[in-house]
Amino acid sequence: MSGIQRTTAEGRGPVRYGPPAPQPGLPVLPELTAVLAAAAWRSAPEPPGGGVPVRAAAARHWGRRGLPTDPDHVAAGPGAPALLLALLGAYGGDVMLPRPCPAWWTPQVRLLGRRAYHVPTPAECGGVPDPYALLETVRRVRAEGGDPRVLLLSVADDPTATVPPPELVREACEAAAAAGLFVVSDETWRDTVHRPHDTLVLSPAEMLPAETAVLLDLSGALLPAGWPAAVVRFPGTPHGTWLRARTLDVLTATGGFVAGPVAGAAAHALDEPAAVAGRAASAAALHGAVAAAAHRELLDAGALARPPQAGRHLYADLTPLRAGLARLGVGDAMELEDWLGGRLGAPTPGGQRFADEPVALRVRLSTGPLLGAGPEERLAALTAADPLELPHVRGSLDRLRAVLAGLSD
Repeated sequence: MSGIQRTTAEGRGPVRYGPPAPQPGLPVLPELTAVLAAAAWRSAPEPPGGGVPVRAAAARHWGRRGLPTDPDHVAAGPGAPALLLALLGAYGGDVMLPRPCPAWWTPQVRLLGRRAYHVPTPAECGGVPDPYALLETVRRVRAEGGDPRVLLLSVADDPTATVPPPELVREACEAAAAAGLFVVSDETWRDTVHRPHDTLVLSPAEMLPAETAVLLDLSGALLPAGWPAAVVRFPGTPHGTWLRARTLDVLTATGGFVAGPVAGAAAHALDEPAAVAGRAASAAALHGAVAAAAHRELLDAGALARPPQAGRHLYADLTPLRAGLARLGVGDAMELEDWLGGRLGAPTPGGQRFADEPVALRVRLSTGPLLGAGPEERLAALTAADPLELPHVRGSLDRLRAVLAGLSD
């Protein structure tokens, strides 16, 4: 297809591994450990789509966020990738995605043998495609024989760590509706917003309730990644009921069941008791403070980055430092990933993993490794009045500054 950015099952090599998702780097909350241990006697997995307790807890979770939900319109699975794969497999058609996008999205489409079409995001944020570019791309794809049916987006974005303004989400939803696209909104990072009182998060399900599914991986704010659990909210319509049933068929065929003890911990976390909610808020504030400090270091060195607003990472563009990187033999995102990761001692996946242009010198930096070398140091950062004053946090930021300083002309 001329002029269309796409990924097909045949277009690139197999996915051998992906970058690790940004981790909090914090010890597991003792209350959650106790809940998991109390359910360890459960030897059987949950039924396909999850049992009533976890689905009811997910419904209450969304209800507190202005999305009234019936537990019968919820499905649970062992992590967002398994749920997204099942959902896309059930729905059918090609998929529109923003560029850049989370590293695991495109492989899900590819594994199904579907085409993924990446649409540029606006200058001010990531997570959603530019509405006009979306409409034009859909028109061109269909004119050339493609079958786009789904728009996958995020209201709190990995990799860019930005939150799209409500008006942009609204315009993207209007464009999706005009193009006849079903929206899947990944809201995994919604509850990791750094300044929740200053940042308004709008879910597409508020705009297009009959044409939006909401995906939530609990590893974003509520559970450790080693306890895989995710939930998806389907529209409360006959079509939504059909789609949920088809999704459960795929989960059954692939063995996508939540482990019993993990389901108990997930239900507890989704109800957000004080300890869980407090840890989530404290962790988001900590990562926000460190991300803001890292952002300042990047700008001082002459690099570019959107101000981080959510999550445990930020997306850096080192293109202004291309001359200094070229002297070191670094000319694209893949080489930058290896070079910078080796010097920082932490994964720094390049933009090519997020469907970004490989020639652009962009990387995702995670804040977790900046919190300290072990659980004790990281827990100290969580409880400190000013984590940036701790020697081990300051030392991590100084190391970042030193590495970047060596790239100046």
